[in-house]
Amino acid sequence: MQNQPTSLPFHPLAHRSSRVLAPLSVLEKMRVFSLESVIEDFEASTKEAADVQRETLRRILEENAEAEYLQSLGLAGRTDPESFKACVPLVNHQDLEPLIQRIADGDASPILTGTPITSMSLSSGTTQGRPKLVPFNEELVKSTMQIYRTSYAFRNKEFPTGKGKALQFIYSSKQFRTNGGLTATTATTNVYRSEQFKNTMKDIQSQCCSPDEVIFGSDFHQSLYCHLLSGLIFSDEVQLISSTFAHSIVHAFRTFEKVWEELCADIREGVLSSRITVPAMRDAMSKILKPNPNLADSIHDKCVGLSNWYGVIPQLWPNAKYVYGIMTGSMEPYLKKLRHYAGDLPLMSADYGSSEGWVGANVNPSLAPEFATFAVLPDIAYFEFIPLGEKSEEQMLEQSPSMMHYTELEPVGLTEVEIGKEYEIVVTNFAGLYRYRLGDVVKVAGFHSSTPELRFICRRSLLLTINIDKNTEKDLQLAVEEATKLLAAEKLEVVDFSSHVDISTDPGHYVIFWELNGNAREDVLSSCCDCLDRAFLDAGYVGSRKVRTIGPLELRVVQRGTFQMILDHFLSMGAAVSQFKTPRCIGQSNSKVLQILNSNVTDRYFSSAYD
Repeated sequence: MQNQPTSLPFHPLAHRSSRVLAPLSVLEKMRVFSLESVIEDFEASTKEAADVQRETLRRILEENAEAEYLQSLGLAGRTDPESFKACVPLVNHQDLEPLIQRIADGDASPILTGTPITSMSLSSGTTQGRPKLVPFNEELVKSTMQIYRTSYAFRNKEFPTGKGKALQFIYSSKQFRTNGGLTATTATTNVYRSEQFKNTMKDIQSQCCSPDEVIFGSDFHQSLYCHLLSGLIFSDEVQLISSTFAHSIVHAFRTFEKVWEELCADIREGVLSSRITVPAMRDAMSKILKPNPNLADSIHDKCVGLSNWYGVIPQLWPNAKYVYGIMTGSMEPYLKKLRHYAGDLPLMSADYGSSEGWVGANVNPSLAPEFATFAVLPDIAYFEFIPLGEKSEEQMLEQSPSMMHYTELEPVGLTEVEIGKEYEIVVTNFAGLYRYRLGDVVKVAGFHSSTPELRFICRRSLLLTINIDKNTEKDLQLAVEEATKLLAAEKLEVVDFSSHVDISTDPGHYVIFWELNGNAREDVLSSCCDCLDRAFLDAGYVGSRKVRTIGPLELRVVQRGTFQMILDHFLSMGAAVSQFKTPRCIGQSNSKVLQILNSNVTDRYFSSAYD
């Protein structure tokens, strides 16, 4: 995508075209966004996905031919997939960490890329307790904008939005300088700060209600309050509600339940709450906040007329067409609450990517988030897929679909995957990640022309394991969903949850942490604990529980606000709310989070399911 206009879609077959490209400055003056042309370019690239993939790999290897890492592997200038796979090993982040650290420490030589890496992205750090550094450059911004435009084009065909604004709960994060002077911040913040992002948001009519001073504010709680206030001020203009993750939207409206009367008072008087103390934020909000008693009364009447806040989003934003954000994987547990707030408004899952780069766009926006698929864009990176071998008949009968008892086979190319099969994704991109294992398990749901449409299954890494038991994040989620059915009669819900393997006891046992939105009877929670224990279907777990080599599962109920403390902890480490994912399994490396949870436990229950 080098030397391509940043606001016009890159045509993957342009290298074969006879058309002459105008200079970048000329094209920027001609910026015209066309849904039809975006879809046409996407269809062209996916129609010849195999050819586009070879060309994409050629570009990556040619542009980075001087990289120390590639030169050490003996490619000798070759750019074909066969030579690439023969010379370059499959790696994970740990394998590349020493080289990435050299870049962060200021080594200016071409280590992973032929051009300098100018900044670093930080992963959320919720899994291991510390964020990892990932190289970031303008090519990743370009691929982000390409994904945004592509998914918007398909989304707008089915759910057209007029000219207006978006209530976007997006937040910057703290940034710091590495030893070598590179800026390190979250990938989302790197994107939000770019001119390409601002231009693209104008193109797709998704301009945020909130001023930049709110998005880049230094205090998340104040930014959230101002996002809500901005959304209410421009309530008639809002066309969609969005955030990076579903968790952020749910968190925003849980906060709204507590502060809505204060927001109404601000609008009625035209005076910003004293809780906003950041000068730049106060100044920016004061410019858009004017006395509006009629709007304040309308908001008040709508809020008091709601039943337990059901449908608050369409009530307050009557012209919103949908709610948008990443809703797959670890975000699925928030869908029930999000649907409660959204009422009849459609929920749409945003595109599929990671801190390391993007994979695919949601080109089937009408699918429910639980069934969302993502069409791989063959020109944003070079993709391989490790087939995960068939499970035994016993495993198919006894285990949930996410169990990772697989036999790995040799990676296959983008167009060689098969419908219904599961794979781990391997990516090679323009930021110097070569044959990088993302650790995600996906299933091929179908094809769009010749590119696969993927359904996210789970993270490959095991979360809960003591000996021969193996349970993933998906298994934990399914167990919690099964147990929470027992809370429905009590009109209670799980605000959030996590887990831990406690090996301080002999035998070790699983610990599940729950934060509830109210008080439950002891007999109900005891039944929930038994249900959780029985809901883990892994044969290794069931067998170990029966012979008592794994002890009874423990349910620990924590006091209200505990998971907010965990969020605040990660914010203090420089994470952004937009990128935050609740850690679903707390290991020893996450000792601070474990300390927060354990210090807020109010009740403990032990399972009697296998007594």
